[in-house]
Amino acid sequence: MAVTLDGKLVVAISSRALFDFEEENRIFEQGDDKAYMQLQLQRLDEPAAPGVAFSLVHKLLAFNDPDTQRVEVVILSRNDPVSGMRVFRSAKHYGLPIQRGSFTRGQSPWRYLRPLRANLFLSAHLADVRAALDAGVPAAQVYPTSVRASDQHPHEVRIAFDGDAVLFSDEAERVFQAQGLSAFQEHEASKAALPLAGGPFKPLLEALHRLQQEGTPRMRVRTALVTARSAPAHERAIRTLMNWNIEIDEAMFLGGLPKGEFLREFEPDFFFDDQTGHIEAAAQHVPAGHVAAGISNEPKGHP
Repeated sequence: MAVTLDGKLVVAISSRALFDFEEENRIFEQGDDKAYMQLQLQRLDEPAAPGVAFSLVHKLLAFNDPDTQRVEVVILSRNDPVSGMRVFRSAKHYGLPIQRGSFTRGQSPWRYLRPLRANLFLSAHLADVRAALDAGVPAAQVYPTSVRASDQHPHEVRIAFDGDAVLFSDEAERVFQAQGLSAFQEHEASKAALPLAGGPFKPLLEALHRLQQEGTPRMRVRTALVTARSAPAHERAIRTLMNWNIEIDEAMFLGGLPKGEFLREFEPDFFFDDQTGHIEAAAQHVPAGHVAAGISNEPKGHP
């Protein structure tokens, strides 16, 4: 029987998102890839420290058991194949059953997302993230200096999402940026019963919902919507999720309050937002990634 990833939640991740390669990366960015390769080879038997998305990957893989493989994690990296040996050895050291990877030595690996049918791509390279989003793959630029995930919830993978331009389309955000808060509130209240179109991370939320429904005694999913919306604009967001037949565990309608301290209390394994200011603030408290989608990420002066 042919090997297939159909039906699995597929996470594609760069080596810098999974492991802390920041010291090595500084040499790589100097343009001396041979020195970088040599350093990685010298450290071949030295496991890399966990990176910003390590907890997320570790917990997602815990949904697998000998009879059912529900999650697949694949390394997609700009590393060279020699450095890839250290990535796989580091994964083995931590007990991460990662078997597949593509190493492209400086070239963008995003094109391999299509044959993988990935549900999520995490990378430190913004250009790769943008290309993935353009191809319809949920993707985020990880902030490698983010605070690492809490270890207080070993049997829950906790994921927090912004709403507009992440789970939902940026329709309402465009109204807010063009006409201000009052127009935004009026627009959303008048359309409360009309579901929002899906945003770039709707497919991931759907995949997580399926994973939660299948379940395993060892691990569960807990999700949170963390949004600057407030009443009365909250209702359209909730009704949209109801229309999708997706249950979310927590919803925080913060009305513009800073998200970081609320995220610190939720303790997610990862938080996704489309605005860099929110991500920079959140990264002081939790692992965070920038979803480079929607009006906030269009070039200034874009029509």
